Order: sequence, then structure tokens, then C-alpha cells
Amino acid sequence: MAKVVMYCTAVCPYCVAAERLLKSRGVAEIEKIRVDLDPSRMDEMIERSGGRRTVPQVFIGDTHVGGFDDTSALDAAGELLPLLARD
Repeated sequence: MAKVVMYCTAVCPYCVAAERLLKSRGVAEIEKIRVDLDPSRMDEMIERSGGRRTVPQVFIGDTHVGGFDDTSALDAAGELLPLLARD
């Protein structure tokens, strides 16, 4: 299964929803990067995501998926599981 990284904060309901969705699709481990605890990681997230400033920002392997709405739409289109299946 591909590595999943999620930039998030402690009190973000969309972050919780994204984590719940990913876990329901078999993701056992999500590397969570808390941008509220380390502001320098916010700059990293903005750069990696092409300028996005909202959390969550989900990365599966080297692919930037986007936020919760993007992740959910990918799942609805049947494209999330194949992306997760990559090594």
C-alpha cells in the first residue's frame, strides 16, 4: 500500500473526516503532520500542494490528492483504491 501523508490540525473536522475515509479504505497508517504545532510545516505544505493553504492536504505516495472534498470525490469516482494500492 502506498504511503499516506496528511497535513492537518487538531481541531479540523475535515481532517477527521479524511482520516476516517482513508481508514475505511484500508489505510492502516497515516503520517500526520500537524501544521498547528509547527508553523514551518505550513510553509512546506503550501509549497508541496501548489499553493493550497487549507487542511487537510492529503498525499498518497508522490501524488497530491488535495483536501477532504478532493479525496472523497476520488473515492466516489473509484480512483482512490487503485491509488492506495500503488507501492
